[in-house]
Amino acid sequence: MTGGVRECDVLVIGGGPAGLCAALAAASCGVGVIMAERDGHLGGQLAKQTHKFFGSARQFGGERGFLIAQRLAAEAENAAGIEILTETPVLGIYEDGVATLLHRGGHMKVRPRKIVAACGAAENFLAFEGNDLPGVCSAGAAETLINAQGVLPGRRALMVGGGNVGLMVAYQLLQAGMEVPALINHAPQIDGYWVHAAKIRRSGVPILNSTTIKSAYGNGQVEGAIICEVDENRQPLPGTERRVECDLICLAVGLSPLNGLCQQAGAALAYIPELSGHVPVTDEYLRTSQEGLYAAGDAAGVEEAATAMEEGKIAGLSAAVALGYGGTAAQEALTEAAAELKRLREGPMSERIRRGLAVLRSEVIKC
Repeated sequence: MTGGVRECDVLVIGGGPAGLCAALAAASCGVGVIMAERDGHLGGQLAKQTHKFFGSARQFGGERGFLIAQRLAAEAENAAGIEILTETPVLGIYEDGVATLLHRGGHMKVRPRKIVAACGAAENFLAFEGNDLPGVCSAGAAETLINAQGVLPGRRALMVGGGNVGLMVAYQLLQAGMEVPALINHAPQIDGYWVHAAKIRRSGVPILNSTTIKSAYGNGQVEGAIICEVDENRQPLPGTERRVECDLICLAVGLSPLNGLCQQAGAALAYIPELSGHVPVTDEYLRTSQEGLYAAGDAAGVEEAATAMEEGKIAGLSAAVALGYGGTAAQEALTEAAAELKRLREGPMSERIRRGLAVLRSEVIKC
């Protein structure tokens, strides 16, 4: 500690799948890590996910999300060289390289040699008449209430959004005993995995594509919604309105990367719609344009948890190698993680991500 400022090798911001894997990868090379997580627990979104993961053993295939979170958290808590600070948001990263953390009611100043920003993403909202009525909530909020707090947010839920989040949370609502009269999706077809769609269809939930929500109504709380079809330009089609009785309107309309700290630190950002918005410009080893700053997980572009974990490994190993830790073994592990991430992004479901990354990598050259 120098003048009240703590020194460390690597500061990892965020204790979700990317942050946990970054911390574990760096620590495995002998790096000293401080991991700051704003919530009171580790695991991020994994901590409330009950579905089983796809993929190989490397991506915890066949295991449920909350169990993966518990496993990674336990590994981090028992790993040498990792100091975990929960309920500790990072307030800023400043020109002198010092990061300010809010810890135990006071300010903690840390000067790391490298920083991994694994800050995650925030849920998007949707503008429509009545969207401020009690009973309108995000899919993530509903998932938290059901799976983490054991509370039913309603009895009958209209799900808005046909991505993986909407499909999976709709199924979780059914598992919790709620009714789901419909899942509506503004696009001509769902954006999520067909296996998730098949599960809710088998449960009797209709998926209405090219359909949006026009308004919510109710006396002091949601009592129903008016939905309508949209044309090829996704504009409402007059005369197609219909009422859906419900006491919960669940919005699963995408995520936006949380990149405010990267921006404040001076990293270049690029607007890449395929990656869900403004993201830090990174190279294949997740180095940003700001020296010593890496970005991983949803903060670097919204994808699945499996890719977030692999990106975390890459960022942590990249930082370790840059600091001179780990030797040949660290470089080999970094090469392996980069190859695995490329493999995960193969196939038609990742075509949009590949297209966005191609644009992002062209921005690296400009930087």
